Amino acid sequence: MARRFVPILAAAAASAGLLSMFALTGGATAAGPAASAPGGVGSNWYAAAPYLMPLDNDPPDAGAVMDATGLKAFQLAFILAPNGGGCTPTWDGTKPVSTDTAVAGVIAAIRAKGGDVSVSIGGYGGTKLGQTCGTPEATAAAYQQVVDKYGLKALDFDLEEPEYENSAAIRNEIGAAKILQQKNPGIYISVTTAGTADGTGWFGKQMLNEAKAQGFTPDNFSIMPFDGGFNGAASQTSALTNFNSILRSTFGWDAATAYAHEGISQMNGRSDTGEYFYQADFQTVYDYAISHHMARFTNWSVNRDRQCTPPDNGGRTSGVCSSVPQAPWDFTKFSVRFAGATPPTTPPTTTPPTTDPPGNCTIAPWDRAAVYQSGNSVSHKGHSWKAKWWTQGEEPGTTGQWGVWQDLGPC
Repeated sequence: MARRFVPILAAAAASAGLLSMFALTGGATAAGPAASAPGGVGSNWYAAAPYLMPLDNDPPDAGAVMDATGLKAFQLAFILAPNGGGCTPTWDGTKPVSTDTAVAGVIAAIRAKGGDVSVSIGGYGGTKLGQTCGTPEATAAAYQQVVDKYGLKALDFDLEEPEYENSAAIRNEIGAAKILQQKNPGIYISVTTAGTADGTGWFGKQMLNEAKAQGFTPDNFSIMPFDGGFNGAASQTSALTNFNSILRSTFGWDAATAYAHEGISQMNGRSDTGEYFYQADFQTVYDYAISHHMARFTNWSVNRDRQCTPPDNGGRTSGVCSSVPQAPWDFTKFSVRFAGATPPTTPPTTTPPTTDPPGNCTIAPWDRAAVYQSGNSVSHKGHSWKAKWWTQGEEPGTTGQWGVWQDLGPC
């Protein structure tokens, strides 16, 4: 089964769970210190946001990661029920959302730099709100507190062990996701569950059947093909192909529609069970995801996207480094590319300004240093381009179908 590794670095980490994912994007009215989410971060960024534990596992400075990689969104983990029981949301089972200022400060700093966050619900281990709230309505009300507190446009429902073995809890979680989708128009919802060689296991399939029975369709269903006998990219892409078949048979979709609702959450470096996933494996899975027009590409975690000392960490898995040789944020940069941006080079390189053929383009030429909003037009290399969302430094014509720039043709 897919799991996420969270070594205990602080007492609060004991209930934090391991990994998993689920992404929502939403438009609820916010209240609290982290309110006022920016409107310029597109759903492409929520679909690519890697996981970050903001309170445990030696969290890196999010702004520094953004500067180094070009990343604009993080998936913050995890929201759980209180360790002592109850139906109020907490961070890691110990820190009530209602009185939080620490995570709110992290979110505010990310937004001040033009980024945003999704918040992840669940994970491996710990007590989930779907287990304690009793009904879908009560579960949704608890999650709505999180949406309102932080002004969220995205959530991640991470449904795995032990919760997904509890059919009543899964009914509450899926029902809550449906209610949130209806109550927060435009919210982007992703459901993440364990991966197996066959795509997902019996409990994952039951979760999909529950979603079908409730008439709930999120923006994507993601699997975690690690901690289940995987090793390297070939085993992961095979699982994605098999999961596509499960989505087709469950919902009656064709292959293209199923891929458009399918995502992957990977584990960078050494997994909990000793599997290894290197940068080359991420490249292969990235190529698969792009060529099949998949909906989501993320990983666990930014906390781990650093080299250990020694690089192999003595053959152990860590929550604060990857246990493989790497430069800082090597794996995070794949998320940036999936979102349609070009990660900055290290050290930064200077690109000479480009000029358009004289007399052909009357629109102002693209400027690498300029900030462009949705709808802005530029000329570049003889073509006209229109921005789909906020951007800076993303060269027209270099980021493919997921790119920010729409090619309007020759000037």
